[in-house]
Amino acid sequence: MMPPDLSSSKIGIFDSGFGGLTVMRSVMSALPNEHIVYFGDTARLPYGEKSADAILRYTVENIEFLLEHQIKLLIIACNTVCAIALDQVKERFSIPIIGMIEPAISKIKEVTQGGPIAVLGTRGTVRSGMYQQKISSILPKYPVVAIACPLFVSLVEEGYFEHPLVDIVVQEYLRPLKNNPVDTVLLACTHYPLLKSAIAKELGDSTVLIDPALGCADQAKAFLQKHTLLNPSSDPPRYTFFVSDDPEKFRLLGKTFLNYPIEHVHLKS
Repeated sequence: MMPPDLSSSKIGIFDSGFGGLTVMRSVMSALPNEHIVYFGDTARLPYGEKSADAILRYTVENIEFLLEHQIKLLIIACNTVCAIALDQVKERFSIPIIGMIEPAISKIKEVTQGGPIAVLGTRGTVRSGMYQQKISSILPKYPVVAIACPLFVSLVEEGYFEHPLVDIVVQEYLRPLKNNPVDTVLLACTHYPLLKSAIAKELGDSTVLIDPALGCADQAKAFLQKHTLLNPSSDPPRYTFFVSDDPEKFRLLGKTFLNYPIEHVHLKS
């Protein structure tokens, strides 16, 4: 158990770029008194196209940076990192770490009606096979299909949420699901919830879309409660943002992801 004097310390969150802000948004809602420091590794995004060795190296560097900010809990808000490097960094660092996979699997168990289940993710996430293995181990009778949708990240990063191009790309990627319908779809990339309306339109009302950010925030809250680490202060929380490149773009576009004003973004030195 961690010392109680850490209760006023920050929650650290990192992602390869903007997408993790959708997780931060859920954490802000679930834990409105908590201070948060966010790091977006914008100089090296997207992680989904990188090798496993590179992703592990980036992850270690990002965690070491956030540890400099006296965090009490780390949330890795990147599905690619969680699929490839989560177990290794949990062994390496003593800081409590919450990833995206476990909350996502828990939510699938709650809502699925018997499958099939689809996982939409980056190439790195799909190639790792981690989600497919985890789902199959818990729900062995449910067929699982994984589809890499790399252009979804680019569309979101450019702010194309309601653009006609989105519909074309969604239709192309999800074509395999038109003839083989699924009842549950996991949005296994933090960018993808911002394209939720287009994905839902393509798949129909009978398909449940799962955003792991909600379960991730609930898990963070449960951990802090269990270890008496909730911030007792009623003062307004402080949100601090760092990026590795182009802070102004992050500030402007990040407001859309976070649904909250971002006044200043620091460039990591």
